[in-house]
Amino acid sequence: MTMPNNLVRAIRARWHNPVLGVIAAVAVLATLATWGRAAAADPLAELKSGVAALDAQRYAAAIATLKPLAASVPKLADYAAWFLASAEFGSGNFAAVPKTLEPVWSQTPPSPLSPRSVLLAARAYGQSGETREALDLLRKNYTALPQPEGDLAMATAFSAAGDLVSAAVYYQRVYYGYPLATEAAQAEAESSKLRAQMGDTYPAALPNAMLSRALRLLETGQPARAKKELESLIPQLGGADRDLALVRLGVADYGLRDTNAAHRYLAALEVSSPEADAERLYYLLLCARRLRNQEEVDQTTDRLGRLYPGSRWRREALVANAEHYLNENQMEAYEPLYRACYESFPQDPQAASCHWKVAWGHYLRRRADAADLLRAHLRLFPDSEDASAALYFLGRLAEAARVSGVARGYYDEIAREYPNYYYAALARERLSQVDNTPASAAVSGFLRGIAFPPRARTRSFDPNATAQARLERARMLASAGLEEWAEGELRYGAQNEDQPHVLAMELAAISSKRTGPDQAMRYIKRYAPGYLYLPIDSAPQGFWKFAFPLPYRMELERYSRKNGLDPFLVAALIRQESEFNARAVSRANARGLTQILPSTGRELSRRLKLRTYSAGQLFQPVVSLELGTYYLKSIADSLGGRWEAALAGYNAGPTRARSWLSWGDFREPAEFIETVPFSETRGYIQAVLRNADVYRRLYASAK
Repeated sequence: MTMPNNLVRAIRARWHNPVLGVIAAVAVLATLATWGRAAAADPLAELKSGVAALDAQRYAAAIATLKPLAASVPKLADYAAWFLASAEFGSGNFAAVPKTLEPVWSQTPPSPLSPRSVLLAARAYGQSGETREALDLLRKNYTALPQPEGDLAMATAFSAAGDLVSAAVYYQRVYYGYPLATEAAQAEAESSKLRAQMGDTYPAALPNAMLSRALRLLETGQPARAKKELESLIPQLGGADRDLALVRLGVADYGLRDTNAAHRYLAALEVSSPEADAERLYYLLLCARRLRNQEEVDQTTDRLGRLYPGSRWRREALVANAEHYLNENQMEAYEPLYRACYESFPQDPQAASCHWKVAWGHYLRRRADAADLLRAHLRLFPDSEDASAALYFLGRLAEAARVSGVARGYYDEIAREYPNYYYAALARERLSQVDNTPASAAVSGFLRGIAFPPRARTRSFDPNATAQARLERARMLASAGLEEWAEGELRYGAQNEDQPHVLAMELAAISSKRTGPDQAMRYIKRYAPGYLYLPIDSAPQGFWKFAFPLPYRMELERYSRKNGLDPFLVAALIRQESEFNARAVSRANARGLTQILPSTGRELSRRLKLRTYSAGQLFQPVVSLELGTYYLKSIADSLGGRWEAALAGYNAGPTRARSWLSWGDFREPAEFIETVPFSETRGYIQAVLRNADVYRRLYASAK
């Protein structure tokens, strides 16, 4: 136990002052006794002290502090054991490590430290020369080990045991299976040593493993590395693998944006594998599009349909070509492509979106079969992302036909099935305006026949025994100043147990204090993914306020009022843009809460006549709010005050938004939103408007 410095100084001063005499000495001893009892009564403080010593590599002090804690904090015995074992390993006392870790493996509920404890114990066995014990432990727990750390540990243990062939195999698993992991470089270095040591007995890597690595590099945006590996690998391949590698060489050039080279190569390439040839044609199509040769794009799409009608590359080609015509607002050209997509690939995840594009085109152009297509969309794709839109526009068609009961049936379904979605807010508004005619029995019967996916409409936020144990352990760790470990405890429970939403709330509470509202929000999104299907009153207010936080409220409201904006709309926009992370930077280099580009910020600062401006100021919440609210209002003013178009302009640029406004005779904002051709922008507008509705319901009465 470490005595506080101020207490040490006080004791020394009194002990060396003769005036104090015996009475002073007695008082000092009493103080010591009181401090000792207080320190002994606070094992969490000792845990924190021990971890601090471990982090500082003061292993002897860490061991002395941590060793008694397993008994004094039994609910965290696994953590005390883990930190103690880590200190023992650091001090070189390898033989003690495996036994020290035993409480980790016997912990209830299961400890999140188990996998890393297996790896630490195996390393300790290896350092002690007990290679057989290391291998046995790793084999016994192999399925639970994190990868590629587990395979690297296996390779190391096999190497130490003298089984060089098995060591080489596991090093190859790391190198070829996880090309982007830091462990891959270590595996490569160790493999080189083994290759030199073993000579002809070194087991050659399987070509398909080598191909898998190259393809993984290509898929993860490293075409130059992938191309180099493919070129050296192709002579070793045959059959379909060789054909695939040959095609992916052209794909690598396409990824490097050497489009002419990719086009020449793929056009001349001949392969016998149907799937490889279908992929070759698809990338030829993409090259032709980049080269602005729409005639070749159309011809290649047709050729794929003739030669490989069931290939996924034909489906990709249909959608890619259809999107081109959609972006040009050419329904006659895109409809047959989207129709072929959902008719030829009805089980594909993209089929629902393809069907919706056709149905929406008919609705917007007021075709007589629009209602039939909307109903067909629900029957064919009940789990579609556009199901709530189909219900809403069926309701609007019913209103236009003056059949209020039918409209009410559809609106009721939206409000019940999608309570926090964009179309639910519109449905509630429509319900307040249609007459009180009961919902149509025919509509109710139709909807009962739709196989909507089952969704949890309510969830218990009362923790069960396992969740309660996780919460208690996490709170103890947090109170000891070990918030990162507390979050790890909760993440493990959320990933492996049956009340992730309960643990998500605690994760959000801890992380919001430690790192801010953005991480708290991400925990809610990750571990309670269906939260938008929950009615507001079915979950605690704290849950919703972690999901929809409102930091910087005073400044946000001030600049919103200054620019005549709804502060809840501004909050909704920020939630979508940056999740209230003031340090956020996008792929396009937009910065701060409202995600302003440095160049845009410079222009806005001139308009606002700000005295100074630098790109770094965009990370200041007040500056970002001032510029962002002004920018949003400027866009809205330029688009006639149409907020749905202003949001489109904020996301995709005012020029595009202005063009999209000319695409139809929109009778309401929702029609414009559904017509926006960019799925990202369309989803963005709906999400911001949905967020604003939730913010109003949460905060409007809490000023």
